[in-house]
Amino acid sequence: MKKSLWIILGVVLLLLGVFVWYKYYFVFGEGVKSGYLNYAMKKGYIFKTYEGKLIQEGFGRGKTGTITSYEFEFSVDDPEIFKQLETNSGKTFDLHYKEYNGALPWRGNTKFVVDKVVNMK
Repeated sequence: MKKSLWIILGVVLLLLGVFVWYKYYFVFGEGVKSGYLNYAMKKGYIFKTYEGKLIQEGFGRGKTGTITSYEFEFSVDDPEIFKQLETNSGKTFDLHYKEYNGALPWRGNTKFVVDKVVNMK
């Protein structure tokens, strides 16, 4: 009886660990987004994280023939990347990001984490 209880507990902990890994640490997707950097800031109550917003232009589903802007909100892990973004606000950036299935409070407010500046104009 005790042995089966320990086995069940071990399986439950293993499944919980796999769920947490998949939800918060598994990289669901990665890519590059381009646009004008609207803002880069450090914010948070307990965990101070780096956040930013990129404005992308393109044709959207707004009125026919008009240009609609899209917003890409992201978090940044690396303070050096944040400094580069902060000092060049308003410029055009190509940012490489990783998309996770969930956000962690110490990693940022979004599921998108920028890990590299590919290009800056």
